Amino acid sequence: MARITLEDLERLGEEPDGDGSDNEDDAEGEARLFAHWEAVASTHRVSLPRVFQGKGTAPENTISLTGGLWVPGIRNILCEEAAYEERRYPAGKWACVTMGEPTYEQSISLSFMKLMRYICKENSVGCHLGMTVPVLNEIHLTKEETELEREVLTAYYLPGAFQQNPPVPMDPEIHITERAPLRVITRVFYGMTTEETILREISVFWELLGPRETVLRGTYIVASYENPSVPQRRNEIWFICQPE
Repeated sequence: MARITLEDLERLGEEPDGDGSDNEDDAEGEARLFAHWEAVASTHRVSLPRVFQGKGTAPENTISLTGGLWVPGIRNILCEEAAYEERRYPAGKWACVTMGEPTYEQSISLSFMKLMRYICKENSVGCHLGMTVPVLNEIHLTKEETELEREVLTAYYLPGAFQQNPPVPMDPEIHITERAPLRVITRVFYGMTTEETILREISVFWELLGPRETVLRGTYIVASYENPSVPQRRNEIWFICQPE
């Protein structure tokens, strides 16, 4: 799993820009990405350097995202017109929090802040662990599939350096969990995530896919690529495939 640390942010500006032909587009993307990480860091009194330039190179068999962030997983395009795809993710250790607030948005916001405190220093090694994306929010629908159940599990993938010996969280509500390999069918959407928007996205996705016996019903994952406070953040709905 790729990550960005505070030290990485400082080093990103050291590489040359090449011939400079893409400088204007690069600057706009870098400004957006910096604004995101600045928002995350400022909540926890972490200062980010203003030098934030250059692009990362995604490892083989990964899905590239803006500005050098990436998530691992082998990707199979299923339907480009409908913009959904299949991905496979390996087993790994995740830091997880379960919250059951009155609204979905309250649950994920509180869980995200707990995880950010763990990532930033509130752990047994006392250091910044590095951010990985996406953060996963596992949801369950009621039997009638008309509402979300209140409890939402939010999960942060531990960077490779900590997979073997995960730092212990100081917050007793955070649990380190070994999650099995995962095969999902995904679709991107943008904006705020509420119970209403999630139910709508799930309904639209089922209409696009049609009946599939290999896909679970009632349990889904909302994958978040940005801070919950970002209004037009990138999200994905993940439909979970039955184990092979």
